[in-house]
Amino acid sequence: MSDTADADADAGADGDGLTVGQAAARLGVTVRALHHWDGIGLAEPSLRTAAGYRLYTTGDLERLHRIVVYRELGLGLDRIRAVLDDTTTDALGALRAQRTQVAERIDRLQRLGAGLDRMIEAHEGGPLLTDEQQAAIFGPGWDPDGPARARRRYGDTTQWRQYAERSASRSPEEWQAVADDMADLDRALGEAMDAGVAPGSPEANRLVERHREVFASYFPLTRQMQVCLGRMYEADAGFAAHYDGIRPGLAMWFRRIIDAGARAHGIDPDTATWDGGREERC
Repeated sequence: MSDTADADADAGADGDGLTVGQAAARLGVTVRALHHWDGIGLAEPSLRTAAGYRLYTTGDLERLHRIVVYRELGLGLDRIRAVLDDTTTDALGALRAQRTQVAERIDRLQRLGAGLDRMIEAHEGGPLLTDEQQAAIFGPGWDPDGPARARRRYGDTTQWRQYAERSASRSPEEWQAVADDMADLDRALGEAMDAGVAPGSPEANRLVERHREVFASYFPLTRQMQVCLGRMYEADAGFAAHYDGIRPGLAMWFRRIIDAGARAHGIDPDTATWDGGREERC
């Protein structure tokens, strides 16, 4: 019998029971669900009108209510049938087992929620560290407002999203390891410059590759992107002050070894772009 026919019969239902449409509305389920439960013998209406329309009695509604509750608790229909009809089934044990599963699900969802909160916070502000932790890890010259400025400038880019994903799951100890790796690289760059390492030499190219590997702690760095960074290291006052503070002229030397390393891989530094496309050269 169609859902429309059942709905049309609502007006003709007598006081002995509720039609499918009325029962569905009272229980907050669909007419289709009641038809399915009827079809598999889980919850059959006890009465019929003279015209053959199904009617649910008070007892039927009690059973339906229990089915709805058990479904909300996550029990499958076969398990519900056993709880309702099989006298050998430990109904209380089944509910306790389901309660344990619900508690585990809640715990998983809470952990997921906490992870999402961290991801949102990282997208909005970068490293999930206090100002004191940032100063301790990145040194007294670290500017706590730097990530916020970077968010305003780069927040819509793929690289910022990658950076935020790494930041959301990184502990202060892991950030310390990143900072240590960067400091070690800075020292190696200064020592190589002092030693007269020439751009394009094997040693210089190894340093360029090491920079890409260390920088990947923030986001994956292509060689074209590295060229753009090298240009920024030399041109930006803040970055230039950092590298030239390690060794006078280091910012320019670093840019030169990056350019030479790019040429060794068939990349013209003068035409390099951040995304590898044809526009927005470094």
